[in-house]
Amino acid sequence: MTELADKLGFSFLAEPWLPQMLIAIVATVAINLVAEFLLRHAARATAKTATPWDEALVRSASKPMLVAIWLVGLAFAATIVRKHTEAPIFDFVAPTRDIGVMTCLAWFLLRFIGNVSRNIVAARKAKGEEVDQTTIDAMSKLARLTVLVTAVLMAMQTLGFSITGVLTMGGIGGIAVGFAAKDLLANFFGGLTIYLDRPFSVGDWIRSPDKAIEGTVEYISWRHTRVRAFNKNPIYVPNALFTTIVVENPSRMTNRRIKETIGIRYEDLPKMARIVADVKAMLETHPEIDTQQTLIVNFNEFADSSLNFFIYTFTKTKAWVRYHEIKQDVLLQVAEIIERHGAEIAFPTRTLHIKEG
Repeated sequence: MTELADKLGFSFLAEPWLPQMLIAIVATVAINLVAEFLLRHAARATAKTATPWDEALVRSASKPMLVAIWLVGLAFAATIVRKHTEAPIFDFVAPTRDIGVMTCLAWFLLRFIGNVSRNIVAARKAKGEEVDQTTIDAMSKLARLTVLVTAVLMAMQTLGFSITGVLTMGGIGGIAVGFAAKDLLANFFGGLTIYLDRPFSVGDWIRSPDKAIEGTVEYISWRHTRVRAFNKNPIYVPNALFTTIVVENPSRMTNRRIKETIGIRYEDLPKMARIVADVKAMLETHPEIDTQQTLIVNFNEFADSSLNFFIYTFTKTKAWVRYHEIKQDVLLQVAEIIERHGAEIAFPTRTLHIKEG
């Protein structure tokens, strides 16, 4: 058999390490198939549970685990060949295997962090609970950054680099980079301030009286915040700007205010007290008005063409569209009360007096 292999140019088929290598490869394939089968069934089982962790764990481990099995199996087969051939190329098998396994581990952790954050948000929304998307994003990004930095340092140590030297050079280089990229660092720390202080979150409506910024927060990164204006244009705001400007967050208001001044004619002065009393009574019994907040209805001004009374009250709702529906209903009821008392809403007029003779 050996002589036939030599004649055909396949002398390596008679090598004693070949069966061992084939066994290692076949074992790798078998383990890979078993692992894939178990992961598939585990995914079906965890999909039925309520906790977000087990499903995220299985989904995250599926691809990295299978790749890691192939890396370890092929590296083991290559080690068998190396013992018999002692070819220099096989010296790279061990570090390549170690870096590959670390890459798979980092890949798994990155996928796990992303899946857990998405599952937590989905689970809380399904229960109707409030979700702090900003905090979840911040923790997710910080965890991913930690995983990446740790993986890079471990890979460099595996390749023979001194981590101490790298960290020392990184400190010296960091000073130079800090001066060269101060705006980038300012945006980074501005983003960190947003994540820690949380003046607004993703989905909030914000506006700034200092800058032409108003809209809904769509995304907060470490460098900028994307705000979708009400005309649907995106506004990209550097995070450093939020440390120097005033930001209003109407999304966190407790109530919406109705503040209106309404005028009636001067000839309706005897009816003013009854009109004001009926309007106040109407507001106090209105189902959408929060009577626990300030509620004022008073005659307050002799204007040029009208006698003015003002309404100052708050709705229970914070929703912008619903607020306008309630405000419309209140104003229509006020008009009805004025009409019921035989008065009229005033409009600007002028009276011309002509001297006789």
